[in-house]
Amino acid sequence: MADLITVDDPDDPRLSDYIGLTDVELRRRREPAEGLFIAEGEKVIRRARHAGYEMRSMLLSAKWVDVMRDVIDEVPAPVYAVAPELAERVTGYHVHRGALASMQRKPLPTAEELLTTARRMVVMESVNDHTNIGAIFRSAAALGMDAVLLSPDCADPLYRRSVKVSMGAVFSVPYARLEAWPKGLETVREAGFRLLALTPDAKATSIDEAAPHRLERVALMLGAEGEGLSTKALMAADEWVRIPMAHGVDSLNVGAAAAVAFYAVATGRPES
Repeated sequence: MADLITVDDPDDPRLSDYIGLTDVELRRRREPAEGLFIAEGEKVIRRARHAGYEMRSMLLSAKWVDVMRDVIDEVPAPVYAVAPELAERVTGYHVHRGALASMQRKPLPTAEELLTTARRMVVMESVNDHTNIGAIFRSAAALGMDAVLLSPDCADPLYRRSVKVSMGAVFSVPYARLEAWPKGLETVREAGFRLLALTPDAKATSIDEAAPHRLERVALMLGAEGEGLSTKALMAADEWVRIPMAHGVDSLNVGAAAAVAFYAVATGRPES
């Protein structure tokens, strides 16, 4: 059973995991280095625990103590009860959902490990917006994608904003980083995957014509918002595919485009 500890000093060193949560650069450096991430909100905290992440501590405003009582009773980590005003001073923002948990990261699998068992793979290049990362993971989980590979410069899926937007889906879709980019894409191809690069380019094949749901193994490549996939990534692909659009619209937000493309890649779709 966890200890319930009332804290009234924003400089209490026991709250150090929660300091400056709105300082993106600080948190991007600190969290991976210290092996932690922040789960925000009751559902996300519960999903992190269900996924097997170990809790370091929990920070709760008073009204959330009863809501989280079963978790408090189950975990050995300390639980800090604080006033909403103190939580805001520590974290740098108003914690609307009143519940935060510092969780211990797990070692990431290797790309080779994921390629052994996956059939539907997402490959992201330079997607460094945390909201987009979270949205893509949520769609990947909902639409049956097996795993995600990230280029070295993609954002951290376990950053607080990504976790929150994904509603914890980042815990259910395994991911790894391809350290060599774009050379690492050859490893994906050698594992039997057909690399499909998603692009609005007019030379690309309609994703319906490409019929990726009929392929045994597919790796769908997504680029950053605005820039899209780099020339090197496009050249490394087996085929370029696009989402047909109407009314003169030439592109979609990468999160929306990912959801459409994941459905097209999913197996078990009805034939048209």
